[in-house]
Amino acid sequence: MDSQTSQPSQASPSPHTFQVDLRGLVDLLSHHLYSSPKVYLRELLQNAVDAITARRAEQPDAPATVRLYAEGGTLRVEDSGVGLTESDVHSLLATIGRSSKRNDGLESARSDFLGQFGIGLLACFVVAERIRVVSRSARTPDAAPVEWTAADDGSYTVRTLPQEARTEPGTTVHLVARAGAGEWLSEERVRSLARDFGALLPYDVRVGDEPIADLPAPWDRPYPSPATRRVALARHCNELFGFTPLDSIDLDVPVAGIRGVAYVLPSAVSPAQRASHRVHLKGMLLTERAEQLLPDWAFFVRCVLDTDSLRPTASRESLYEDETLAAVREALGERIRSWLTGLAAGDPERLAAFLSVHHLGVKSLARHDAEMLRTMLPWLPFETTDGRLSLEEFAQRHPVVHFTRTVEEYRQVAPIASAQGVGVVNGGYTYDSELIEALPGVRPGTVVSELDADTVTAHLDAVDPAEELALSAFLGVARARLDPLNCDVVLRAFHPMSVPALHLDDRAARHEQARAEAEEHADDLWAGILGSLRGSAPRARLVLNHLNPLIRRISSLGEPDLIGTATESLYGQALLMAQRPLRPADSALLNRAFIGLLEWATHTDPGKDDRR
Repeated sequence: MDSQTSQPSQASPSPHTFQVDLRGLVDLLSHHLYSSPKVYLRELLQNAVDAITARRAEQPDAPATVRLYAEGGTLRVEDSGVGLTESDVHSLLATIGRSSKRNDGLESARSDFLGQFGIGLLACFVVAERIRVVSRSARTPDAAPVEWTAADDGSYTVRTLPQEARTEPGTTVHLVARAGAGEWLSEERVRSLARDFGALLPYDVRVGDEPIADLPAPWDRPYPSPATRRVALARHCNELFGFTPLDSIDLDVPVAGIRGVAYVLPSAVSPAQRASHRVHLKGMLLTERAEQLLPDWAFFVRCVLDTDSLRPTASRESLYEDETLAAVREALGERIRSWLTGLAAGDPERLAAFLSVHHLGVKSLARHDAEMLRTMLPWLPFETTDGRLSLEEFAQRHPVVHFTRTVEEYRQVAPIASAQGVGVVNGGYTYDSELIEALPGVRPGTVVSELDADTVTAHLDAVDPAEELALSAFLGVARARLDPLNCDVVLRAFHPMSVPALHLDDRAARHEQARAEAEEHADDLWAGILGSLRGSAPRARLVLNHLNPLIRRISSLGEPDLIGTATESLYGQALLMAQRPLRPADSALLNRAFIGLLEWATHTDPGKDDRR
């Protein structure tokens, strides 16, 4: 073939337009985008309110009314908004994803509108099989009214109507319920949804002749006195959230266009529980489950507020996480922080009532906020050997603030340390150890020290060397019996005398104990790996109280087996007193010691029986 022969040219492919399966899209909306069919009414209200807003941008004195009429599985929604021409209908209602807010020079005013995603009437197909829209434009007064009728199969028709079909500008939307969805278009349900979504809308919205707006908002209304306002807000909280609050906190952030109130829960909740808040966007309820509105530490309040700055997601059922939301979250957190510091300065009784329920939330805040810790220091309660005290009170009583990192360690040492005059704070509860360690930073000169087994043992009195030497045989038997449990036996004299024995260990000893136990039950390969991790941590200790009468009697026994059984019993009792979790080996020891003591208690000399 001749090399000069031209090759066929590659023709540019013709562009194609996406085809949309409307029924499939409606199914996607109803099962994935929206949480409930009830959002159809919010979309209708939103379109009506935006239409009124658009008309008033050009005609400030234009009427602002929305009317809803529900009857027999149908719904009619009338608004006095900007209306549509025939070209608007083809461009806006029949094009999925286009928003009227992008047209006619209104882009710069989009912040005045509720809807920004152009989904519009499509959501109504979740409950309706047919939608009919009759509209007349306020911008083109001489244009004829236009009718747009659409079915859920994706088909629609458009026609112009006689001038008398609609004499005033605005839009009327007619819905006919689809099979099984008639209840969503009942008058009772429509009224309930309209009140829920539109209670704070600034326009005249009615279901039939009944107004649904409740303005001004409860937090913006004038009241005769602060007490009257608290009662009114408590009633509002009960209606919205179902509880009577401990207190209410005003949330006023003008820069972010936020007005609202936070209600303090009357009972404690878990910090891990995500709080749900009600957020209105320009008066329209956006969501009842805004979880990211407040900082995590503020889990003890529930909020309701209205905003014009936060950005909704595509479903308009939650908030978009952006810099604005982050700034609002910080500002609202500052309002709650200011409320707490105000209580500390001027209303200690209310603060004490609050902390008795929600001290955990304040501790969570204080561990990251030195100023809050300094403010709350005289109020936050901690478990100590002197009773339930604040760190400020405890530090005034003790030159060194000793603390334990776990509740188990505290239970081990608290009775003994208290008797020796050593003050200890239980740092085993959530956030407590972090706050104790932060204490020197907000209270200069305070000495904080973690209490371990060696510190406790050092505060116990040593036994006279001659007496301890006389008991060497007894101690040898006791140590041999507990050696398989990686526990040493020491003799000390301490108060209270009623405590016969004390089990002491620290985290390093427990880790080594757990490693040794795992090594014992592992296969050869794993046992070798665990063996290479063997540490030099000190072993646990059973401290016998030489002042206790029972210990004196046991130490005078001459029978080694009985000494061993008694030692095991003392070990088990010390574990139980410390409320430590028992290993299988510990449970077996307790059972063995109990049976052994019963055998000794019921033992009978056969020779004595023969002589009877």
